[in-house]
Amino acid sequence: MPQQIWAQRVLIAAVIAGASYMIPVLACWKGPAIIMWKGLGVGLLALYAALTGGNRDTRQIALVMALGAAGDVVLDIAFTAGAALFALGHLVAIQLYWRNRAVPLSSHHAVLALVLAISVPAMAWAMTQQVPVAGYALVLGVMVATAWASRFPHRSVGLGAILFAVSDLLIFARMGPLASSTLPHVLIWPLYFGGQALIAGGVVRARLS
Repeated sequence: MPQQIWAQRVLIAAVIAGASYMIPVLACWKGPAIIMWKGLGVGLLALYAALTGGNRDTRQIALVMALGAAGDVVLDIAFTAGAALFALGHLVAIQLYWRNRAVPLSSHHAVLALVLAISVPAMAWAMTQQVPVAGYALVLGVMVATAWASRFPHRSVGLGAILFAVSDLLIFARMGPLASSTLPHVLIWPLYFGGQALIAGGVVRARLS
């Protein structure tokens, strides 16, 4: 199908755009063009998901990616507004994952989901002692937990959600215990974009199979 061919081309472009953004990250380039470059990778993931089906799940993950891309851009302009866009995307994702929850859920997956839901906000609070950060991290933790408890593949969607959470936890660590470390600067983007790519690809492949 021509639409599927276009979708695959858009996915390749998304990976190139997302991976290449490490150049300005490492070079510390700034400016409006760099901000738009930042949003391009996940924005193309949104377009990829939108082109690959038209069923409810692919439309919903396309919305999640679109909100993530908007958050990428806005975060560098107004941090709180950008975080709000990501939180909204997490809420959309939670609804998607919960609607596709695994029934029955194995006991070890249930335990892991519970641990993720609790540990993410707990670690965010421990590192920042900031209520707004912990509130956002609570939504993030539920997103990761529901992704892991869903019927979507753990090796893509579940792992991608965990990588996303680790990326955000490194942002919080940069506010506190790792404030003087270069580690968050190097790891945040590849963990985040890799997580988003795994999530989008995993949901799309699951719905098309």
